[in-house]
Amino acid sequence: MSSASPSDLAVAFRSIPRRMRQAQGDVPPDLVAPHTRSIQDHLSEAGRLLRTGSDPVQIADAIAGAPADSWDETVLDRLRTIALELGTDLRAIAAANPDAD
Repeated sequence: MSSASPSDLAVAFRSIPRRMRQAQGDVPPDLVAPHTRSIQDHLSEAGRLLRTGSDPVQIADAIAGAPADSWDETVLDRLRTIALELGTDLRAIAAANPDAD
């Protein structure tokens, strides 16, 4: 993700709800609460950076809608880092789920 393009990031953020459902499955929410809180914190930060809400689809739409030549590299780098951190949280949730893929 360190060299992910904005379109790659848009796909990654758009997939968060599906990936969360798959990772958590039937695991009780309280068992993965620290990771789901962390995911929400990361989404909130991404939303602040892009001046959107914390909904991953809103974030993805904002990323996809920005002209390629308008990106501030600092913001883009932070979004890449957030995407990596989201992946770490999703893997931790999946690790708590014996039925996860």
